[in-house]
Amino acid sequence: MRFRHRAAAGFATLLLPFAGLVGLASPAQAATSATATFAKPQDWGTGFEGKWTVKNTGDTTLSSWTVEWDYPSGTSVTSAWDADVTSSGTHWTAKNKSWNGTLAPGASVSFGFNGSGSGSPSNCKLNGGSCDGGTTNPSDSAPSAPGTPTASSITDTSVKLSWSAATDDKGVKNYDVLRNGSKVATVTTTSYTDTGLTAGTSYSYTVQARDTADQTGPVSGAVSVKTTGGGTTDPGTGGDKVKLGYFTEWGVYGRNYHVKNLVTSGSASKITHINYAFGNVKDGKCVVDDTYAAYDKAYTADQSVSGVADTWDQPLRGNFNQLRELKAKYPNIKVLYSFGGWTYSGGFAQAAANPAAFAASCKSVIEDPRWADVFDGIDIDWEYPNACGLTCDTSGAAAFKNLVAALRSEFGSDYLVTAAITADASSGGKIDAADYGGASAYLNWYNVMTYDYFGAWDKTGPTAPHSPLTSYSGIPKAGFNSADAIAKLKAKGVASSKLLLGIGFYGRGWTGVTQAAPGGTATGPATGTYEAGIEDYKVLKTSCPATGTVGGTAYAYCGSNWWSYDTPATIGTKMAWAKSQGLGGAFFWEFSGDSSNGELVSAINSGLS
Repeated sequence: MRFRHRAAAGFATLLLPFAGLVGLASPAQAATSATATFAKPQDWGTGFEGKWTVKNTGDTTLSSWTVEWDYPSGTSVTSAWDADVTSSGTHWTAKNKSWNGTLAPGASVSFGFNGSGSGSPSNCKLNGGSCDGGTTNPSDSAPSAPGTPTASSITDTSVKLSWSAATDDKGVKNYDVLRNGSKVATVTTTSYTDTGLTAGTSYSYTVQARDTADQTGPVSGAVSVKTTGGGTTDPGTGGDKVKLGYFTEWGVYGRNYHVKNLVTSGSASKITHINYAFGNVKDGKCVVDDTYAAYDKAYTADQSVSGVADTWDQPLRGNFNQLRELKAKYPNIKVLYSFGGWTYSGGFAQAAANPAAFAASCKSVIEDPRWADVFDGIDIDWEYPNACGLTCDTSGAAAFKNLVAALRSEFGSDYLVTAAITADASSGGKIDAADYGGASAYLNWYNVMTYDYFGAWDKTGPTAPHSPLTSYSGIPKAGFNSADAIAKLKAKGVASSKLLLGIGFYGRGWTGVTQAAPGGTATGPATGTYEAGIEDYKVLKTSCPATGTVGGTAYAYCGSNWWSYDTPATIGTKMAWAKSQGLGGAFFWEFSGDSSNGELVSAINSGLS
């Protein structure tokens, strides 16, 4: 997939004050005597600035400090500085930073925060003792982390978890069991059976101990669990046709397209899979690209799939949490994390040098405990293995097969492993550059990118449809059409059921064109909203309606502009062809190009049904 990568650093800084709020310092050791006093330097009606000052009134050095207090319902901390602030209901805890925890006798330190509401703090504790300078107990430390849970007795709807006990100087009272970062149970034993789960779904579990003084210790390591059943759609096993769309990470910015748009457009009920694009391939590893958009961007109630607003202290926000909410609403949808794309495909050369290490890094991203339940598989969008694209790759014809074999070995049979690949069927072209036939044994399917064959990178033309289904008289290059690409992949041993036909939800166009029929000359790319020579279907359908068809797709001539793009009618033709070829289904790039009522998604759905 070609994509336009934009810098999002400015957005990432918006929530930096919040990012520090969730980190917990090590348990504080109490001083023999210290005080904590509260002040409200500013109050602007709807909110206020709060300030705590901790002073060492004893005769020994204070090595760390923890201030706790309660706020009435409706009053809360919204951002803080010079301390790590967390909450549990209406109870708030502030711990020193690494650089301001040590206080000599007589010394003091302050931390501040912004708050909402009008309540005042109560029940203040400093290192477990009184905030007014009373003696505290230095030996009452928080419990240790329990052992990483192990999973057993996994069914479609339940799993049994067991873990080794935590330790504490005063004794452990109970354990909180957290599923995907949220507490689901509190138990007094070292095991718990979680029920009411969804079949064929991934979950991440951790455990946290609480002592008799109600202090919580650090969270355990995470275990990832996938329930049985669920019938993950695999076109290679004769299941329903795959109807897959790409959701772009950067679309939440200029395009203002969010996961909720899949619901409001009606598209979510008509698809089976989503590819989330793109993760980066850097230093031979899979990495999250834009962390702000992926898991930090906060959504208001009206923007979110669930209708519930994100809070500043919840473990997961951003697109990943919205996808989680989407899957809860539409449990049939499977989500894959796609790595690479046109811009990042150059990173695969280093990955191919150590496929096992690359695969392990990808699995660690997919199974990150914060979002282990979100992704059902991985998609590799290596667009030019052993060929040239944005850069040139010389990793060899076997590199692609070796890479996907390592991914299958690492991920096993419970995960989907797929790949988006070239559709260049010309003699000696990109399909001939790698062992796509041999690699198909390790993949659930290929997303064959049967679009972008022709475009205004050839500024003077000739004009030609960027996504022809079949060849036609006068096509500029042999082998540059969907039918030839599918035929060539079949000839190399790829099963028809493992091939998905690609559809572009956009058009490519030229300007300075003087003839309506294909094959005309041009002076350059037509004007586009985001990039010259390219425009979304939702714009073109009214700005330059289709005037003809060629090679099974539509073209439009308006003024001096010439565009080619798919319409609901041509998509119907392509879906009928895909079914006649026994293909596994279709996919498209990408959701935001469709009309607000999802008419192109509807055409794919009805055409494959």
